Amino acid sequence: MHALFLAWQYLVFNRFRSLTMVACVTLIAVLPLSLEVLLDESERQLLARAQSTPLLLGARGSALDLVMNALYFDDEIPELISLLAVDELLATDLAEPVPLYTRFNARGFPIVGTTLDYFDFRALGMAQGRQMALLGEAVLGASVAESLGLKPGDSLLSSPETVFDLAGIYPLKMKIVGVLERSHTPDDLAVFTDVRTTWVIEGMGHGHQDVSQVTDETLIMQRTESGVVASPKLFQYNEITADNIDSFHFHGDAREYPLTAVIVIPDDTKSSTILRGRYLEEAKLNQIVLPEKVIDGLLQNIFRIKNVLDAVIVLVGSATLLALVLVFALSLRLRQRELQTIFKLGCSRATIAYLLAAEIFIIGLIAGALCVSLLYVVDGYSSDLVRSLFIN
Repeated sequence: MHALFLAWQYLVFNRFRSLTMVACVTLIAVLPLSLEVLLDESERQLLARAQSTPLLLGARGSALDLVMNALYFDDEIPELISLLAVDELLATDLAEPVPLYTRFNARGFPIVGTTLDYFDFRALGMAQGRQMALLGEAVLGASVAESLGLKPGDSLLSSPETVFDLAGIYPLKMKIVGVLERSHTPDDLAVFTDVRTTWVIEGMGHGHQDVSQVTDETLIMQRTESGVVASPKLFQYNEITADNIDSFHFHGDAREYPLTAVIVIPDDTKSSTILRGRYLEEAKLNQIVLPEKVIDGLLQNIFRIKNVLDAVIVLVGSATLLALVLVFALSLRLRQRELQTIFKLGCSRATIAYLLAAEIFIIGLIAGALCVSLLYVVDGYSSDLVRSLFIN
């Protein structure tokens, strides 16, 4: 106890050197352990999401882009498929399709166009309000509602893809009708609408005043017995309300409308195998991927990078430890007169060794306590950290 007391007093007196040594030891220990905690959590989150999604249908190309966009609403947009792919899937009578169109965003949060089947599939309940039912209505993830301070009854404007959108795609003012319960998944960070609403955002559907009732001739390009051709000057609604919803309509072949992916829910294992086999042909424009397999490949790459990081941390840690040993050895040389005085006062060499060991013990104890505290904080926020750093 006397050795610990004297060692503590010496460390307090030389507080700057002591704090430096404590910080170095703490960082050496906490960095690799924190990385391990975050990687374990990222693996758990990524695999949990992928394992809960049986199959994904998308355009032939990068399977990783397809999975990351469909499961985690990543900004990288895969090659688009058409609504015809859903009809073909339904014709097989082997699975239930859930279409997704994740291309646009609102104030930095992805807009996910889908159907009500998605919420049943992900087991997402309502915390406030109700489910979307009409064109132009939106349901917010819990984190979106909290971050933007929005609630049912408010509105949210979609963001244009570019600052100067020359394609004539106007931001759509969506009415918020509900907020989802927190699920601690990427669904918390999304804005959900009906897939037809995303097509309105893209400009494939729009609403405007009845051209047959227009009196301003500058808004009419041509009048014929079969109909009226409107001018581009005709005002288009940027909000869908009860008064104008009937005026909204879509142009072109609906089967050609775009989707980014389709979640495929097979009836059973046999149906899953048959479907995967049917899309193996290279001639097929679309592909079916197994999300778990794709994410597993991604994780293998992550852990290869982790091995490199571990090697770097070991080298840096070893160099830091050697530097600490050098600092401690130099301090002993500077303390020769002090140690000789202690020896002349009657203390044995063993007592002097106890004093030095006590100093090392106290430094290690404080560093260990700090390391445990920091790891506790990292572990407590690991879920949010992973979603912000690795997934989103």
